[in-house]
Amino acid sequence: MAVSEEESSSAKSRSVSHGVHYLAKCVLRGSVVLQVVQGHIRSPSSNDVVFGKETSLELVIVDEDGIAQSICEQPVFGTIKDLAILPWNEKFHARSPQMMGKDLLVVVSDSGKLSFLTFSNEMHRFFPLTHFQLSAPGNSRYKVGRMLAIDSNGCFIAASAYVDQLTMFSVSMSASSDIIDKKISYPSDNEGGLSIFRDVTSIYGTIWSMCFISRDFCHPSKEQNPVLAVLLNRRGSFLNDLLLLEWNTREHTVNVISQYTEAGPLAHEVVEVPHSYGFAFLFRDSDALLMDFRDVHNPNRVHRISFDFLTTSVEENNFVEESFRVPDADEMFNVAASALLELSDIIKGEDPMNIDEDCVNVKSHPNYVCSWSWEPGTGKNPRMIFCVDSGEFFMVEICFDSDGPRVDLSECLYKGLPCKALLWVEGGFLAAIVEMGDGMVLKLEDGRLLCRSPIQNIAPILDMSVMDYHDEKHDQVFACCGVAPEGSLRIIRSGISVEKLLRTSPIYQGITGTWTVKMKASDSYHSLLVLSFVEQTRVLSVGLSFTDVTDTVGFQPDVCTLACGLVGDGLLVQIHQNAVRLCLPVAAAARPDGIPLSSPVCTSWSPGSITISLGAVGHNLIVVSTSSPCFLFILGVKYLSECHCEVYEMQHVSLQNELSCMSIPQRHFEQKQLTSHSKMVDKYLVDALPNGVDIGNTFVIGTHKPSVEILSFLPNNGLRVLAVGTISLTNTMGTAISGCIPQDVRLVLVGRLYVLSGLRNGMLLRFEWPAASTMTSFVSSSQRPYCSSSLVNLDASLSKVTGSQICIDISEKPKDNPVHLQLVAVRRIGITPAFLIPLSDSLDADIITLSDRPWLLQTARHSLSYTSISFQPSTHVTPVCCVECPKGILFVAENCLHLVEMVHTKRLNVQKFHLGGTPRKVLYHSESRLLLVMRTELRHDSYSSDICCVDPLSGSVLSSFRLDPGETGKTMELVRVGNDQVLVIGTSLSAGPAIMPSGEAESTKGRLIVLCLENMQNSDSASMTFCSKAGSSSQRTSPFREIVGYAAEQLSSGSLCSSPDDNSCDGIKLEETESWHLRLAYSTIWNGMVLAVCPYLDRYFLASAGNTFYVCGFPNDNSQRVRRLAVGRTRFMIMTLTAHFTRIAVGDCRDGILFYTYHEDARKLDQIYCDPVQRLVADCILMDVDTAVVSDRKGSIAVLSCSNQLEDNASPERNLTRSCSFYMGEIAMTIRKGSFSYKLPADDILKGCNVANTIMDLSHNSIMASTLLGSIIVFVPISREEHELLEALQARLVVHPLTAPILGNDHNEFRSRESSAGVPKILDGDMLAQFLELTSMQQEAVLALPLGSPDTVMLTPKPSFPAQITVNQAVRLLERVHYALN
Repeated sequence: MAVSEEESSSAKSRSVSHGVHYLAKCVLRGSVVLQVVQGHIRSPSSNDVVFGKETSLELVIVDEDGIAQSICEQPVFGTIKDLAILPWNEKFHARSPQMMGKDLLVVVSDSGKLSFLTFSNEMHRFFPLTHFQLSAPGNSRYKVGRMLAIDSNGCFIAASAYVDQLTMFSVSMSASSDIIDKKISYPSDNEGGLSIFRDVTSIYGTIWSMCFISRDFCHPSKEQNPVLAVLLNRRGSFLNDLLLLEWNTREHTVNVISQYTEAGPLAHEVVEVPHSYGFAFLFRDSDALLMDFRDVHNPNRVHRISFDFLTTSVEENNFVEESFRVPDADEMFNVAASALLELSDIIKGEDPMNIDEDCVNVKSHPNYVCSWSWEPGTGKNPRMIFCVDSGEFFMVEICFDSDGPRVDLSECLYKGLPCKALLWVEGGFLAAIVEMGDGMVLKLEDGRLLCRSPIQNIAPILDMSVMDYHDEKHDQVFACCGVAPEGSLRIIRSGISVEKLLRTSPIYQGITGTWTVKMKASDSYHSLLVLSFVEQTRVLSVGLSFTDVTDTVGFQPDVCTLACGLVGDGLLVQIHQNAVRLCLPVAAAARPDGIPLSSPVCTSWSPGSITISLGAVGHNLIVVSTSSPCFLFILGVKYLSECHCEVYEMQHVSLQNELSCMSIPQRHFEQKQLTSHSKMVDKYLVDALPNGVDIGNTFVIGTHKPSVEILSFLPNNGLRVLAVGTISLTNTMGTAISGCIPQDVRLVLVGRLYVLSGLRNGMLLRFEWPAASTMTSFVSSSQRPYCSSSLVNLDASLSKVTGSQICIDISEKPKDNPVHLQLVAVRRIGITPAFLIPLSDSLDADIITLSDRPWLLQTARHSLSYTSISFQPSTHVTPVCCVECPKGILFVAENCLHLVEMVHTKRLNVQKFHLGGTPRKVLYHSESRLLLVMRTELRHDSYSSDICCVDPLSGSVLSSFRLDPGETGKTMELVRVGNDQVLVIGTSLSAGPAIMPSGEAESTKGRLIVLCLENMQNSDSASMTFCSKAGSSSQRTSPFREIVGYAAEQLSSGSLCSSPDDNSCDGIKLEETESWHLRLAYSTIWNGMVLAVCPYLDRYFLASAGNTFYVCGFPNDNSQRVRRLAVGRTRFMIMTLTAHFTRIAVGDCRDGILFYTYHEDARKLDQIYCDPVQRLVADCILMDVDTAVVSDRKGSIAVLSCSNQLEDNASPERNLTRSCSFYMGEIAMTIRKGSFSYKLPADDILKGCNVANTIMDLSHNSIMASTLLGSIIVFVPISREEHELLEALQARLVVHPLTAPILGNDHNEFRSRESSAGVPKILDGDMLAQFLELTSMQQEAVLALPLGSPDTVMLTPKPSFPAQITVNQAVRLLERVHYALN
């Protein structure tokens, strides 16, 4: 996207707008949970929860502390309509051993298919087993695919349309056939015409709810005809009918066998009572009916639960009468369908989320059950917890005795926000999902529900401000999230969140290494922190304070420590250049396991005059190497007496190549819950380890050859080379990549044994044992290819005493040929050496990878999967585990020690400031370093909207400007007046809608307001204001004190969060005499709501009212006067205004984007370009004078551009060109320039693709879009060559079984929605990112696929793919995007 000379000379502000290419990458998945289910997804014993989030699936677990931990989240490249669990049935025959006992996830989506998904533990994601076509793709309300129901035994499935149609399936019991055995539709496909619609027993109408009714367990379920209960609203009816449908599986017919209708409140959901065999609840407004369906031909009500006691005054029929009093049957049908989609929206004039009113207030409608969940398990007496629309939680228990069922209703268990969904999970926890606010995990204890943790939901994002500080390492977003009363300001960052606990003074210059050490292998906590400097070593105690205890430990303080660790209980080892020092520390208050002496006991071992270069310490094993000459020494420890030990040499060998790194795995294991259960650890190790490998005597080294080698040592047999992985990497030009020396190396055991190695050039490698070698590597070694090791004299005799003579170089081939390790994945994470630091001693622990910045590498993932940690670049890091901080991490950065805690359990890296009301707009004022937030729907008698100044560190509201009673804020922008900035605000003075159904503006009034933000002096000069992060007054209304770590990048003196004397991470100190206030400078009333304001040419601003917009100015730079200089009109209501230099882009609610230019001399506005299609604009920005990026309210985003012709001959009929488009499936209400871009320290080094250009400066050319579902999507500009390469890769990924859309969507059709044929598509970064999750062999298989036709893959109108794509090319380019955005 280089600018041509002609364009540069003609207009500096004009960049290339033709042939623009973008890649769309979702950096934050939507947080709106629409469905929540649980089952045994990963294994027969796992209790997993699945969140359905419309465009993605998230697998979570609720741990023993009641925290929802995210395991996996993946896009589905489609729109989820409903999902359910198909439980495992003993009668099923597993199609593969991996599926035995596991539940399946069943999904219906806009693909028109019924999808059966299973979870792959190896790939760490969902995969489709099969798809069953239900209807044509799309969202037609007449096509089956809206709602799911599955019977409790997992034998039958029902799927319905919104109206008139449903289909039932039987599940096959045979392993040789498909999952679906039989299918029947009702009405059947051949029952056409209107005759069935006149039948009162048909299902003509809106299907509100359905469930299967289980039959008596004494009879096999398969022999019984399934019975489906359907809640139906017929055209013209004010009540819903309950129908029972029976599928006669032998005759293959469906019949309505009974119908139940009872006068009274409107029924909205039918729910089966589990393990009751014939009972179900019918939820209605203001009550719930327990129905007896044991005699399906004669259903009857056996109990009624009334909710009238929840309110002081309830009119039972008020809801039905007000909601459904309509003039004719057609309108009645539409209202019923709307009510199905969102019941609360039908109730006008009442906020369903209003829970703060006094209890004496009279509600305008009765209570209804908005969510429910049954207790898991097979208890004798089923229990359900449900939430009513008032936010109150109750529990109902059904007891079955000889007199029939008895229903017991509890008192109110909890009162909060009304919940959209509930899920009762194991351990007594309840996941409560709130529609437009944070959900929560509740714990049932002693008859009450108690909050345990939040489930974050940042949707809807109504506005955002991207903070682009060039002195920081990445951008962050301030977003207006949620609606009243849970509106909040969120700080959104990329990467994993950290909570900062401690930062020391910058007194730790020259640190060369950090280690934390336990006194016993079985200890739960670390006892010591060892810091190595260039010429010094210090040992600190780990606890509430770090105290220097070097003298009591025995480490030599005047040397640089190369390695240290615990060699045996109470025995510490320090390795430095001259010796290996063995220490028995003395007992202390913080370290009671030491020896009872006044000084530590120390002994040393030395290799003579040779200098030690590397060392590692393990259980009863010490390994050191020298560099000149190159030797490897194996050392042990002898116990001479209780307090006296010595180090002795067991073997030493000569080295062909100098060693660069080494590590010894610990012998004990701390198996994570996600990997296996403790009772299966032994079997796990036997299955996972290759033949002949014993972790207890194995260690791994990296060499200058370069290579990585796995060695074993047995006291009687000596050293043995088990496996060798040779490092030989080339770039796309075929030349060797420099700097491929291993910097760090680790053995990992998760499912299989593999080796991780970080190189000195910032690359990360994964080596695995070849699949065949697990059985034959130590059986038929003579048949294997020979692999050269760096060890040359393995046959040297073992040393029996210390100080033995060093053996000479004996070059001969070892007897056993080592296994050749397979390189399965290569990634670049930076340009500085990559260090690997496990979070614990366990071999399956996740690993912090430290290069240019810290990353968290998930060891359980299939290939190499890593996520950035939201912390500044650091030189060293070590885990710290103490009583006060069991999951601490100590970073060394800027000569300071930073103790932080990674918040693994946070599903989002988001900090929340509760503001109340609904935040609509947010701006950053650089001079005051404050955020300006517009709030609406505030609960005050005198006003409902205001503009407030918010401290971005604490979330405290420092001052506010209140709008008039009845006035609602709509928009605001900062506008320059001379050398100052003022805030221009647009409001509405009229109640009701702003737009007619035709798109024209309603006759309304609005106000234009100009505010000045002034720095006021406090009267008390000694007063100081501190804004604390935790427990501020603005946060006390939230049930959670959410203390989330602030990104700790180095902040410039002019950036948001720094101050000259800021020495604490707990808050910001404001100037002692400083406070900022908003002062009214100007106000005027206009005809029409003022919905859009935009600065223009640094001296004007644009403002719209209705279908009119004005160019306004401040005469003589006087902020107290505003003059309208020019006026422009559109046909329909103006939604957005934006400008870039002289170009003005106007977005209205029907004609889309219109380009205008302003003639200052004539004070005249001219329209020069118009949108080629009708478009309901949500937001628009101008990238340059020729290019506009626009989002609409149907879920798509498009790039529009105009030609470079002279504009003198332009006419309003000239259309803009659609350069490219992308269907997101989510409505983006805000788009901004900027990204979560990390600035690469040496960008040229990362160039690995054979292309002319690289990714451009993301912070200036990228686009960020925030959606109503809480997603943030970044659109990254790429060059034409990069686009062609990645387009060819994407064409293969969309059809490969490992990466194709899991719901069966046609990827091209999905991303092309709302776009005309022939318009180029923006590349799908989520689809492309899957390529990095594959192994090298899988990547080769993807690239080997032949390209399909242009109708089956996403191609440009003129496909011109590269002749050949290499894995190296694709990986390097995708790594750059991943590095910058992840």
